[in-house]
Amino acid sequence: MKAITQYRYGGLDTLEYETVARPVAAKDEVLIRVQAASINAADWLLMQGEPFVARLAFGLRRPKVGARGRDVAGVIEAVGDNVRRFSVGDEVYAEVDAGSFAEYTVAHAKRLAHKPLRISFGEAAAVPIAATTALQGVRDVAKIKPGDKVLINGASGGVGSYAVQLAKAFGAEVTGVCSTANLEFVRTLGADHVIDYTAENFATGEARYVVIFDLVGNRSIAECRRALTRRGTLVLASGNGGRVLGPIRRMLAAMLLGMFVTQNLRPLSAAASGADLEVLRELIDAGTITPAVDRSYPLAETPEAIRYFVEEHARGKVTITVTSRNHTKG
Repeated sequence: MKAITQYRYGGLDTLEYETVARPVAAKDEVLIRVQAASINAADWLLMQGEPFVARLAFGLRRPKVGARGRDVAGVIEAVGDNVRRFSVGDEVYAEVDAGSFAEYTVAHAKRLAHKPLRISFGEAAAVPIAATTALQGVRDVAKIKPGDKVLINGASGGVGSYAVQLAKAFGAEVTGVCSTANLEFVRTLGADHVIDYTAENFATGEARYVVIFDLVGNRSIAECRRALTRRGTLVLASGNGGRVLGPIRRMLAAMLLGMFVTQNLRPLSAAASGADLEVLRELIDAGTITPAVDRSYPLAETPEAIRYFVEEHARGKVTITVTSRNHTKG
């Protein structure tokens, strides 16, 4: 089968498009014939081997596993002996450990869910990591309630586009922060108010928010706290802490500071969950949330897809398809 692989850390030139052996599903796994995958910030960071602390898990000098990609949507080709909830031919989506940038990949049954009926495979592939992160942030970390004033810094990105929709679904009054070019897009997601970060600093305004999601890290913790209510919650999912610790440094600092202030300072680190993908499936099929896909690229052009995702600040998600030969907008 064809796949995107990487055997040394570095830039886009370290990614290879080559023929590799088709994986085999273990007892608790399924083999998926991949229809689509999507790009996440973690793909970019892991490609470079950053932050360095992550190499303790993924390989010190070179990647332990050459396969790349984590979000996937496709059709089950084979099931392991212990799998009962899924059958050959089922249309599914999942977050895998590695290997979604390929014609076939394997996924643990606990990380798997049936694909929403209302959307395409490409849109489904845009869901797993970004939407699960947003759902767990809105529901479990921030515990958003009807009427809460919520600000989402980075509202036009992958996680942010879902966070806006989910916060609205939970009854919040949502303010989205984004660039000038994305203001209308964030409005279409359902945001009640939008702030152009190139013209206005939300942290110096008069508004105070019960919850702030910082998905960008372009404002300091002190600035974000200034825009919170006295007992508000700051949810952190980003930050530049250098090549060694990356965003972990900022999250650790917030957790330490949180011990001495009345506000809740919470890091957001989502866990893969088939159960949450089922929740998201129901929300998508009900029309409550909709994946936002900026562009789609064929498998062979995955390096260019990653470049676009990082350098062009994609609106929503960038996806990978196995069969199409030319990238398309939308």
